[in-house]
Amino acid sequence: MDQASNRQFLDDITGALDWWREAGVDFDFLDTPRQWIVPEEERDENGGRIPPRRRPPVQVDAPPALPSRIDPGLLPADLPAFRDWWMRESLLDDGGSTGRILPSGQSGAPLMIVVETPEPQDRETLLTGPQGKLLDAMLAAFGTRREEVYLASALPRHDALPDWRAAETRGLGDALARHVNLVAPQRLMVLGGNVLSLIGHESPQRAAVLRQFHHEGCVIPLLAGWGLAALMQQPRAKASFWSAWLEWSKSETDKSVSTAPEDQKS
Repeated sequence: MDQASNRQFLDDITGALDWWREAGVDFDFLDTPRQWIVPEEERDENGGRIPPRRRPPVQVDAPPALPSRIDPGLLPADLPAFRDWWMRESLLDDGGSTGRILPSGQSGAPLMIVVETPEPQDRETLLTGPQGKLLDAMLAAFGTRREEVYLASALPRHDALPDWRAAETRGLGDALARHVNLVAPQRLMVLGGNVLSLIGHESPQRAAVLRQFHHEGCVIPLLAGWGLAALMQQPRAKASFWSAWLEWSKSETDKSVSTAPEDQKS
């Protein structure tokens, strides 16, 4: 038995189409073009379109991995180049290049002093706060001035909680050793046990200890002690450091006298 057509549904569809025609919409448009006639070379045996071949995925080379350690072979070979490198090398710390403080002084200085980090107040010059005042007082007691020494820091900017193990892993010890070699001071003073560990020595258990700096055939007398902040908090440590300085100065004076030519000794 044939089912009767639904006249109501047909009337609804016809009415809708008539409404759109009266509104002026009698075509269906697509935003993207469509090819209705398939070229013969693209037809299959049934006249349909042959599906396009899948192109092999394009191999994209991964970007080269960024270095995670300072290459000793690429360290600058002269002091001006090192100072420029010091201000821009990203591996020196994790904070970019802003806020870094240059070392001060000239190569061949009688004394090179290395501290751990700049002070929080430093902007263009190292040690402009309380630690700097203590250092200036120490230098005056030593019979010299800041302008006569080479002053540097192991880290390029102030850091309240440095990760010294990470710094050593990144090769800051190699950078510091190269720095000392380029300055070639007559004597080297290291203030801070973490600095001492970067150049291959254990942290000093006393306020000051005598050492020697050995690197690339260079041997420099070394006086290592606690950092300036620790010396400020330990008055007795200042006296101990002063005694070590006197012993160090006397030993170097005795060496210079013993090695002087005969005509200079008389």
